[in-house]
Amino acid sequence: MKRTGYISIILIISICCSSFGQSGSDSTRITLGYPVFSQYLQNGLMINPAYAGSREALSVAISRRNQWLGISNGPVLTTVSLHSVLKNDKVALGLMAEFMDYGVTSAQSVYAVYAYHIKLAKGKLSFGLKTGFDRSTTNYSILKGIQAGDPVFEDNEKPYILPNVGAGVYYFSNRFFGGVSVPSFLFYNNIGNGKTQASHSFSEYDLIFSAGGLISFSQNFKFKPSMLLDYSLRNSAHINQLDINGNFIIADVLWVGGSYRTTEQVAVGILQIQATPQFMFGVSYDYPAGRMTTFSKGSGEVFLRYEFGSKISAANPRYF
Repeated sequence: MKRTGYISIILIISICCSSFGQSGSDSTRITLGYPVFSQYLQNGLMINPAYAGSREALSVAISRRNQWLGISNGPVLTTVSLHSVLKNDKVALGLMAEFMDYGVTSAQSVYAVYAYHIKLAKGKLSFGLKTGFDRSTTNYSILKGIQAGDPVFEDNEKPYILPNVGAGVYYFSNRFFGGVSVPSFLFYNNIGNGKTQASHSFSEYDLIFSAGGLISFSQNFKFKPSMLLDYSLRNSAHINQLDINGNFIIADVLWVGGSYRTTEQVAVGILQIQATPQFMFGVSYDYPAGRMTTFSKGSGEVFLRYEFGSKISAANPRYF
């Protein structure tokens, strides 16, 4: 790869670091951030651990996202999640993993999830907890144009392994859902020599809010509005991500919609097909309407979900 390709990536990450979560003024902070998804509403475990078990089946979802198409070696994000409610319909377990590569850096996250459901009059209230770790490595050896003996790039960085915990609350019924989560309770600072120091402060939290509903115009035509807000208690700007979403559902098979990510000025088009009551696949395309149009042709994402032993049928579909 040409050196200019890496330089482009570094510049874009610098001006649009919000695409992968919060940015901080502390140069010693190690921040993997919160990755951007476009089809997160069909894979809610990735944004809130309390979502576990809400599908009332063993739900397995896979997505792959190519960020900033047209830029060589641009970020690629792969996610895998599975979760299921147990026989008592109160306890749910899950597992999720993320794999991200961008430039000379790769990052992985693996978390186990536990959720407890309380049945209410018209829905369920779920409390979720996740625990696991994030890992990040940088490989300078693939950089072109680096002179031998350059002390800055003499050795590759040692992998950072950062254990963490997150939690969330989620309410869902046949017509409405809403939740809030804290993706990470801990934050880390680099103290030198490849060592890190974990810290905790309520003022450092990021909060992920999500909510939506279902409007039925007829049996074969419905509309699902929703929103997602990533709110930082640390950043002066506070709002890292704000999405306004809408999906038209036709005959409970075809989902056509989109969203507008106001913080990045990105318009998203989404097409999903519920091929069977258990299997859904979808594609999305993010079109940069703001400053990223100079650098990128947009971002693409593919999503698959299959649900084993599902109680959901064509006569009793699930929309959340």
